[in-house]
Amino acid sequence: MKFSANLGFLWNNLPLPDAIHAASMANFAAVECHWPYAVPANQIRDALQETGLSMLGLNTRRGDTKIGENGLSALPGREAEACAAIDEALDYARASGTLSVHVMAGNSSGPRARETFLANLDHACAEAAKDGIAILIEPLNPYNAPGYFLNSTSQAADIIRTLGAPNLQMMFDCYHIQIIEGDVVRRLTSLLNLVGHIQIAAVPDRGTPDHGELNYDYVLRAIHKLGWNRPIGAEYLPDGLTEESLGWMERFADISEETR
Repeated sequence: MKFSANLGFLWNNLPLPDAIHAASMANFAAVECHWPYAVPANQIRDALQETGLSMLGLNTRRGDTKIGENGLSALPGREAEACAAIDEALDYARASGTLSVHVMAGNSSGPRARETFLANLDHACAEAAKDGIAILIEPLNPYNAPGYFLNSTSQAADIIRTLGAPNLQMMFDCYHIQIIEGDVVRRLTSLLNLVGHIQIAAVPDRGTPDHGELNYDYVLRAIHKLGWNRPIGAEYLPDGLTEESLGWMERFADISEETR
């Protein structure tokens, strides 16, 4: 089974190009990040070419984090800022060779927020399609992201089906979904045709995926049996140095062989 290192959490003490090299040395198959904008995109592209890794995704900016903003695209009245953030993320993705952009909805609710999100996603999908870039949306749990607009898989699925853009997909973070709804494997099975990326972390502490209430021995085997063969995102908080947190990879690396 292949894994992607989320460099928002793993090796986040290193400059992003160095973190890409560290992930390669640790035998990750790909990388992903949160907000890479302080680093010139050409440096990311160079590091990816040097290591042979792919950058699976990055996020649109959150807005004013000092007042708790967590995205802009479902905020009525902020459409110009949201489109600017989307365009910035797409420009960075093109320049760095990143394969997808996670459009962050923000803290809002109600019909106007939904219509605003749909309109901004329509813009994002149309622009991204010109370069073969996928657009991701992700339900977030209310403990880590209180007030976030997108907060269930059914809501995300409805938005994807309503818009009907072929490059709009769901980011299925098992950590968030377990907290929001539980029943992770059944939900993933029913939604697999809408899912563009899967992420993992322990529940409830968001640590390494080898402990806690969610049994990844079972979950990852089920994902493999569903035919998923893309890297799964390791978006967890290491307890100490990232290098010392990677024992779980050896435990799960041979799942594809075991389940043949």
